[in-house]
This record gives sequence, C-alpha cells and structure tokens, in this order.
Amino acid sequence: MRTSEDGLFHRANRMFCQWSGFSSEELVGRRRFQDLLTVGGRIFHQTHWAPLLRMQGSISEVKLELSRRDGTTIPIVVNALRHEQGGQMVHDIAAFVARDRDAYERELVASRRRLEELVAEANRLHAEAQDRALFAEQMVGIVSHDLRNPLSGIAMGTALLARGDLTDSQQRTLSRIGRSTERATRLIADLLDFTQARLGGGLKVTIQSIDLHRVVGDATDELALAYPKRGLKHSSAGDRGLCDADPDRLVQLVVNLVSNAMTYGTQDRPVVVTSSMDDTTVSVAVHNHGPAIPQDVQDRMFEPMTRGSESANAARSVGLGLFIVRQIAQAHGGTAHVRSTAEEGTTLRVMFPRRHPL
Repeated sequence: MRTSEDGLFHRANRMFCQWSGFSSEELVGRRRFQDLLTVGGRIFHQTHWAPLLRMQGSISEVKLELSRRDGTTIPIVVNALRHEQGGQMVHDIAAFVARDRDAYERELVASRRRLEELVAEANRLHAEAQDRALFAEQMVGIVSHDLRNPLSGIAMGTALLARGDLTDSQQRTLSRIGRSTERATRLIADLLDFTQARLGGGLKVTIQSIDLHRVVGDATDELALAYPKRGLKHSSAGDRGLCDADPDRLVQLVVNLVSNAMTYGTQDRPVVVTSSMDDTTVSVAVHNHGPAIPQDVQDRMFEPMTRGSESANAARSVGLGLFIVRQIAQAHGGTAHVRSTAEEGTTLRVMFPRRHPL
C-alpha cells in the first residue's frame, strides 16, 4: 500500500482490499488509511504514527485493529516507510494479519489478570489467617491468665486439706490432685510465655548478678525430688563467680530442659545438668541417653508445637517447653542448640554472654 502524508490511499493491493472489504476503487483517492482503523487506532495514528514518521522516517511492528466494511475487525501488524516520490512525501505501508499474535497477547493479558486476582486472593487469605492466628494467641493469653486464679484456689485448698488427718487413700488422692494442679500451672505458665513471646516480641527478663552454678545446682536438686526414680545430677565446670542473668528464667530454662530429657531419655540412665562459664560465655546443658533425634526434627526442635517423638510421655506436652527455652536464651542475648547421636545421646545447650549488654 501507498498513501500520501495525510494518509490518503494512492495504491491498495488485492490482499488488503480483501481484508478490509473495500475495493481498490473505493479506497484510492477516496479514503485515508487511518479511517479504516478503530477509534483507538485513529488516536494512535494522530498522536504517535504521524509524528514518528516525520521524525524518524519509519515505523516497525505496530499492532493495530483494522475495521472492515461489515463492521468486524481484524488485528494487523504494520510497518511504514516515509520517503519522497515525484516531489511529494509518501508512505509505503506493509501489513500482515496477526490473529495468532493477537490471540497470544490476549491470552497473556488474561493470564496476567488471573494471576493478579490469585495474588490478591492469596493476600486476602494470608491477612485473614494472620488475624485468626492473632485472635487465637490473644485468646490463649486471656484464658490462661484467667485460669490462674481457680488453680491457685485448688492449690491452697489442697495444702489445707493435707494438714488434716487423712487416710492413706485420701492422701494418695490429694497427692494426685496436687500433682495435676502443678502440671496445669506449668502448662498455663508456658502458654502465657508463648503468647508474650509471639505477641510481645520476646520474653521479659530481669537481669541481675547471680551465681550461675548455685542457681542451676539448686534447681537441679529440687527437680531430683520430683523424679525420685530417675538419676539426675548437676555438674559445674569452668570459672566460679557471678554472671548477668534472670535467676527465675534460668530456673525455668533448667526445668524445661530436664523435663524434655526425662520425657525422651532412656529411663535407666542418668540425666546430667552441666553449668559452665568462662571469661565471656555462660553455658547450661542437659544431657540424656537414648535414640538419636532425626535431623529433620533437630532442625525444628525449638519451634513451637514440636515434639521429639510420639511416645505416651510426649503426648502429655503441647510442645512449648523448648520454644520457651530458646526465647529465654534470646532474651539473654544467646542461642539454643541441640546435638544428638546414637553413640553420645542428646545434649540441649543454651549459651549467652556472661555480661549482659544493658
């Protein structure tokens, strides 16, 4: 095809006439190329096509919609060259039908739209899940806090009843009530710590100067009374003296580590609690014998709701103890680690700086 600079047809080949539905006589000298375009194409011709041809002399691979005589449209890709012919500027235009390309582009646009919709839906579901999780954690904290009062009442009532004259059967029943109350109290404490760690950005600690070996040793001695049929020993190593830590949180850490060792360790082998300290670092470790922990479990040992096995003893726990151990370690500026092999057994260790950066 050839047109004048204003788009008037000078020549139209047979193929283009078939596409448009107009004869050559109806086009040449009577219609302009841009008149056969859709509204969007005419706007593009005016704002981009004509200025670009004047500036750079050619246009390549421009996709337009050709309006046919019967009112339908077909997609075409157009190349144009501007040059002088017989003393006037003309445009030589080459076009080809691009139905496949048009279908491909439309599919790309539709796929992108579907992807955007899927991303928006995923973001919405993620936001809803976060809201539900936040609500659940808040409810756990509220309910756990409210359960403390009735449990305290049960504990006080149990202590008062224990002062009276009881038969052996009554004494055993009262002891079971006491142990159950203690377990429930520990569970609630763990749930409250879990909620604080998740919603409050970590556990709160009250740092003071303490004797590490004495605090860990006293905690181990008290725990030994709770496990009279199991061997539990304390070993100290390294420097003596003071370090910076929260003694209550440190006792809680030892309790959780020992409880884990007693749950998963071999029943007839002792559990050893080791406290050690050098010039810069404090370490508290608990070792037990037993089967090696699989590596995939080791990798998530300190995540919430994680258990080392599906044993009956493990089923009594909700799996927050080691998560809280790691939170205590982090609150002291430290880390928690696990090492477990069939030959050496399992050691859970917490390390943190001897002097806390206040």
